[in-house]
Amino acid sequence: MTEQDTSSAASLQLLQPGQTPAKGFLIMDKPQTWTSHDVVAKMRGLLDERKIGHMGTLDPLATGVLVLAVGKEYTKQIQNYMKADKEYEVEMELGKVSDSYDSDGKVEETGADLLALTEEQILEVMAGFWGKTMQTPPAFSAKKINGQRAYKLARAGKEVKLAAREVEMEGWDFEVDLPASPVLRFKVRVTSGTYVRSLVHDIGQVLGCGAIMTALRRTRVGEFKLEDAKRIEDFADL
Repeated sequence: MTEQDTSSAASLQLLQPGQTPAKGFLIMDKPQTWTSHDVVAKMRGLLDERKIGHMGTLDPLATGVLVLAVGKEYTKQIQNYMKADKEYEVEMELGKVSDSYDSDGKVEETGADLLALTEEQILEVMAGFWGKTMQTPPAFSAKKINGQRAYKLARAGKEVKLAAREVEMEGWDFEVDLPASPVLRFKVRVTSGTYVRSLVHDIGQVLGCGAIMTALRRTRVGEFKLEDAKRIEDFADL
């Protein structure tokens, strides 16, 4: 997987708490349950700056890197980074399915015999998704269908059909503890447009037991890394 051709974050204007004027790129560690828009709205108030945009939505369940562009000259640059590769730490649970592919949706037990699964089987199935593959976005996503968000149609009980697209993924650092626990953890690097929820769901389908995503932490967007991220409290405490 090739890295996106972007400038090093070290050479960019990274905004720091207390900086005046508040202009630049701001790497936030998004709290769980917050939407990406919640973070943008909060930071508009804390920084007294209306021109703030973000580089890639994170679901409320997810935490981690949410890159904000603060100020008009920086919001204009967002499109230069929207296709950057991303890295995640993922937690998934076998033996369950969900309409949203994660634990925030309507979750059901599949009744599958997880004791019959082996670590080798699981890793072999997961390895089959690495590299370039076709992926269908989840119905509960921000994709637009005839101008409407897919998740709004899904919540209204309407049928959602989204086209599959080619994505590329690379996984590493697996943690499997079968049969003691049905929860698996791994890290993954993906190209822009990849849905980790769909990856987890698809793995569960191939295994025949079902799987849902229970936690997601984004650790990198292009050159923007979690170790440089700030918390909302860092600004609220000023």
